Amino acid sequence: MVNLKIDGQEISVPEGTTVMRAAEASGIPIPKLCDHKELTPYGGCRLCLVEVEGARTLQPSCTLPVSDKMVVWTNTPQVREARKFVLSLIFSERNHFCMYCPVSGGDCELQNAAYAEGMTHWPLQPNWQPYPVDASHKDFMLDNNRCILCRRCIRACGELVGNFTLGVEERGARTMVIADLGAPLGESTCISCGTCVQVCPTGALIDRASAYRGREKDSQKTASVCAGCSVGCGIVMVTRDNNLLRIEGDWDAPVNHGLLCEVGRFRPLDDPGERILTPLVKKDGVLKAATWEEAIAVVASKLQPLAGRNGAGVAAVASPRLTAEALCAFSELFGAKLGSAQLATTDGPALAPFAQTGALADLNDADCVVVVGADLVADHQVAGFFVKRALPNGTRLIVVDAGDNKLKPLADCAITPKKGAEHSAIAGILAALKGQPADALNAQSGVVADVIAGAASILSAAKKVVLVAGPLKNLSGALSELAGVTGAKMLSAHGKANSRAAAAYKLDGAFDPKGRQAAFLALGDEKPGQKLVQQMQGAPFVVVQAAYASQVTAAADVVLPVETWAEQEGHFVNLEGKAQEARRGVTPPDDVWSSVHVLQALAQKMGYELTADWQKEF
Repeated sequence: MVNLKIDGQEISVPEGTTVMRAAEASGIPIPKLCDHKELTPYGGCRLCLVEVEGARTLQPSCTLPVSDKMVVWTNTPQVREARKFVLSLIFSERNHFCMYCPVSGGDCELQNAAYAEGMTHWPLQPNWQPYPVDASHKDFMLDNNRCILCRRCIRACGELVGNFTLGVEERGARTMVIADLGAPLGESTCISCGTCVQVCPTGALIDRASAYRGREKDSQKTASVCAGCSVGCGIVMVTRDNNLLRIEGDWDAPVNHGLLCEVGRFRPLDDPGERILTPLVKKDGVLKAATWEEAIAVVASKLQPLAGRNGAGVAAVASPRLTAEALCAFSELFGAKLGSAQLATTDGPALAPFAQTGALADLNDADCVVVVGADLVADHQVAGFFVKRALPNGTRLIVVDAGDNKLKPLADCAITPKKGAEHSAIAGILAALKGQPADALNAQSGVVADVIAGAASILSAAKKVVLVAGPLKNLSGALSELAGVTGAKMLSAHGKANSRAAAAYKLDGAFDPKGRQAAFLALGDEKPGQKLVQQMQGAPFVVVQAAYASQVTAAADVVLPVETWAEQEGHFVNLEGKAQEARRGVTPPDDVWSSVHVLQALAQKMGYELTADWQKEF
């Protein structure tokens, strides 16, 4: 530990800590514009200058490491004068109107810094030159008039996401942030994760959904968990007047450290369609509004006589986007109480699990990542960010996938076996690692021997291997053996938010309502796919527990309105097995119940008591 003084306060921090981080840890504010805690210190804006006793000039605190017995002053007249000068130069370069801006309300770091120094005017007049605005992207805009060239967006795109879309062109006063080689943002290689928008300290990058919808200080923020996939990213819901304005990544979340993908940040803000606001019961072939008591009574009267009739009873399917509490109650009601042999999720049948030994954080330290049958770019994007951003640092990547995996162009070794022959490809790599002949295995997989040998060579030289596997059949044993030989840590990338919890509650069957007397669909806010729509055609009695109208609800006999992901409270278990609490950011409409409440009320009406503890499996 290193001991120093900042503004007269005795501080002890680990060696290598910067002065800025030491000050922040002690509650001493130092203004900044280019610095961000998740990015490598840059030292570009010079707003964070501090006075260090013994130093000839002021020093940038964001890049200055602490030293023993160092004495730092953050608010001397010399420091304040330097800050005002830096801000004056920034204001003179582009078209900033912080003293007139009515919309930021605390979220513009440039405006906050100016107000903190008591600035009420421009000491140096701006040059009033208009700069281009790029509005080609569907989710956000780039306004170069507000840009201060801190390069936070550029650094975040590369360092955190590994996409390297953003850069700069020209020099001096003509320097401009661009995408690729000057392509419009909407036509560039941008993957719409929105990380650049969240790290921007001014109004240069703004999202379309929440821009100009009120002041930041009048909004509320609620920390919760993304329900987009099983990564389990921490999010912050920004709301006002019970409306969801935007979604931000939670920089303090242990899983994603602030990163979000398009699915987690922007797509939940799309128009989901017609909301179901009251229970509906089919009468004379038409769905009509009903009370909760009436709807629950109709469902109970149809389901209770089917208890214990496995072959002709109830087929039940639930969305993994529901909380662990709801899935546990669902499993107990339809499994233990009604005795249904048809318990499933919309993810489909669970595959044989392997012994998961790794965590997402292991991807940051790996010198070799093996991805088998998992398209992390499409399905578990934040995990894909972890892999992509490690590649420039020397991490080797091996991809084994019969399909069109978007990580293959970045891989050191891309293996494309015949469809369904991934097992043979893994077995071939194992044989090569053991020095055994693999001609027959290579023939089965359709992969040439040189490619298999290349993968084995990379693995034999690696010291920290992480193996990420997707939903492939009959691979559990081979993957476990490969992990044993290479010392790899293993991760399963499969399914939606609570797929792991659903599997623990035995909701792992195949859903097929044919021959059943009733079907119960607990969809929450999940949009049903066409396969599910087709499966429900001709079912004798259908109950749908849903937030939004769909083809399935239109054909149902009873529709029970429930909360959306932003309205529900409970827990999600991510692919690592980490249980995280989801909090309510938006209050549901008056006549909408939680999924747990619906299941408990239905059980009570049938004379059952739900007592299962969702935590018992974790």
